[in-house]
Amino acid sequence: MPGRLPKNSDFPASIVLDIVPPPTSQPPTNILILLHGLGDTHAPFAKLGQQLNLPETACIALQAPNGLLLDVGGYQWGDDLVMDQSNGELDMDTGFKGATRLILDRVIRDVLMEKCGYKAREIVIFGFAQGGMAGLQVAAEFEGSELGGVVSIGGGLSHSLPLKALEKKCKTPVLVCRASRGSKVTDSAVSKLKDAFEYVEVKDWKRNGDGMMTNLLCDEVVE
Repeated sequence: MPGRLPKNSDFPASIVLDIVPPPTSQPPTNILILLHGLGDTHAPFAKLGQQLNLPETACIALQAPNGLLLDVGGYQWGDDLVMDQSNGELDMDTGFKGATRLILDRVIRDVLMEKCGYKAREIVIFGFAQGGMAGLQVAAEFEGSELGGVVSIGGGLSHSLPLKALEKKCKTPVLVCRASRGSKVTDSAVSKLKDAFEYVEVKDWKRNGDGMMTNLLCDEVVE
């Protein structure tokens, strides 16, 4: 029996999200969780879910739990707010313990699996930059089962990943997209991913610096 469409009331009131139902009235057979990047909100990713218009798939755009400074705005998935001394920018990798518990326990296990009846393999995470890092950590720490997949745009594994998660390779398939030049997902970051996950595919696209692809067609991807 397929899972039912989640409702906002299924989730704790403290979790900010938008649910985008599938294009037809049929119950969705898959869930796509959308995780924004550092300093953003869930709103643009709810719009992305509408634009994707995926058949038989409900999209859930989650907002990160931790706000940034008032003069900066936006939210982050990291546990702390740290400046990267090398470039003066906010550090993406400040630990994801809180975000992992929120996404894995309160969203996936408690609501999507327990209340709505979805299997782990019917749930996919799509994350941009810091959101991709959070999604990868969720998959790596999901003991006893594997998700349908994780797609990370410009985000690798956090240095804070517990050693226990590296004891056995996770079977959740992973697709990482990165810029062909100047990506934060370095070759060493790819090696770390392959240490943690059994199935890893990396795609480069023709640009300098990570960012959301403006065109998902093949002519932007470097084979």
